[in-house]
Amino acid sequence: MSSAVSNIGPEMITLGCRLNIAESDAIKDNINGGDDLIVVNSCAVTNEAVRQTRQAIRRAKKASPDKQIIVTGCAAQVDPKMFAAMPEVARVVGNFDKYDQNNFAFSPDTGESDQDIRVSDVMQVTETAPHMVSAFTERSRAFVEVQNGCDHRCTFCIIPYGRGNSRSVPAGLIVDKINELVDLGFREVVITGVDVTSYGHDLPGRPDMGQLIERIMKYAPKLDRLRLSSLDGIEIDDRLFDLLTGEPRLMPHVHLSLQSGDDLILKRMKRRHSRKQAVDLVERLKAKRPEIAIGADIIAGFPTETAAMFENSVKLIEDCQVVHGHIFPYSPKQGTPAAKMPQVKGDVIKERARILRDANKTSALKWRNSLIGTEQRVLVEGNGQSGHAENFANVTVNGDGLEGEIIRCTITGLDQNGLIAESAPSNAFQSNVRNIDSRSQNEAKL
Repeated sequence: MSSAVSNIGPEMITLGCRLNIAESDAIKDNINGGDDLIVVNSCAVTNEAVRQTRQAIRRAKKASPDKQIIVTGCAAQVDPKMFAAMPEVARVVGNFDKYDQNNFAFSPDTGESDQDIRVSDVMQVTETAPHMVSAFTERSRAFVEVQNGCDHRCTFCIIPYGRGNSRSVPAGLIVDKINELVDLGFREVVITGVDVTSYGHDLPGRPDMGQLIERIMKYAPKLDRLRLSSLDGIEIDDRLFDLLTGEPRLMPHVHLSLQSGDDLILKRMKRRHSRKQAVDLVERLKAKRPEIAIGADIIAGFPTETAAMFENSVKLIEDCQVVHGHIFPYSPKQGTPAAKMPQVKGDVIKERARILRDANKTSALKWRNSLIGTEQRVLVEGNGQSGHAENFANVTVNGDGLEGEIIRCTITGLDQNGLIAESAPSNAFQSNVRNIDSRSQNEAKL
């Protein structure tokens, strides 16, 4: 969970994914006033996420009893009555409704009596709202939302019922936002969404993700680095494959939504790929662009998963050379088909998650050792002495790199945080926009 507190406008408490962070920024910018409000942007991905949302609400009310609490986000969309029944909550606002500033206004003479539920049927939403071109920033990187919702129905996932069906942002708006970010000094932009590889099917002409990237490359020529968030491998067509393996400004870092390494479990999840398709895709990517680093989401202990099925997931980490693994212990989510399936015992799930994380650590360590002695281009972040290479390896730079610089480094060793590199200021690439102070002053405009 992350939270942002400001003396101007509402206090924002954000749980869950990067999309929620971007959308919290958009909500805050859209509300006139709101100093007396706390807006909780909730997550529904697991029962634990919902519990944390309820806990955050109670904490916030205890800390600021005089402020009105409005709950929005996926958990509010999925179960608005539950949140409306909480005495701390003044109003529940749905995912589609959270960009109407009127839903965050209270009549001064009614106060708590204004409590209500303002939640539209998100499954009926077809248009793309202007807010979706919003962005949020992490130091030297910025994230741009290009798509929302999901048309697929994985049996473990409640998110389509919180986000609705897939909707895309027109490419022109995305390019404009990226150019705005570049003008503010950001060197890297990350394309994000709920199901980014489904981009464009709802737009005129049905453009796809590959065509969007081509347009960004052409019409945002000053952008140094473009990175993609989690991809559904089955949607990587020839155009997108060629860009991932041949476009130097598109970072060599592919994060795949694999979920399992066993074909029967994949079917029970209602995933659309097989184990072989996943392995073949990675082999093709690495053959064409060997420096590509593979990330993956993998679930441990999905219902009905046997020891042999689980072992297939462990082996997948090696077969797909996963070095950026996101391992999730399965947690049943009420309202999903998987919650009704025979469940794996909790202690077994916990142990399987540990084994997968250890396998990923082993794979990542082997990969990082292979990078010693190589030259990497690092976008310096944070305190000016650490950042990420193009392959998303975390690098600590022993040099005088400034935040926002892209520096040519030689990897000299490892530490507990990742790679160690040596660099000289003269090796820094020239930036298209160098005024970091100007960027800091203008971030509030996003």
